[in-house]
Amino acid sequence: MRIKRGTVSRRKHKKLLAQTRGFRGTKSRLTKVAKEALLHKGQYAFHGRKLRKRDFRSLWILRIGEAVKQEGISYSVFMHNLKKANISLNRKILSDLVVNDPQTFKHIVKQTNQIKTATT
Repeated sequence: MRIKRGTVSRRKHKKLLAQTRGFRGTKSRLTKVAKEALLHKGQYAFHGRKLRKRDFRSLWILRIGEAVKQEGISYSVFMHNLKKANISLNRKILSDLVVNDPQTFKHIVKQTNQIKTATT
């Protein structure tokens, strides 16, 4: 007696294609290609999470740099003065202040400039 596994294969294939729904081209239609795409999916997601952190940090630095440039100093000088003034705000918070509360950010910049002139 032979074993017929048509229903089992169909179920497996449907499950596989459901996981690759939204992929481009044959990666969402053909089982062989979809299986390979599914194997790479996790690697791409992992790498993407690392890239997201990198992208956000560069965005924060860009925002802070532009805001400090309007105050007449460079980003690197501002960060150095921030450390000298013992103000421990990270780039994410500083960037949020630039966008949502510019007055507070200007106050922080003035504080760091005063420390610089006092020590010089």
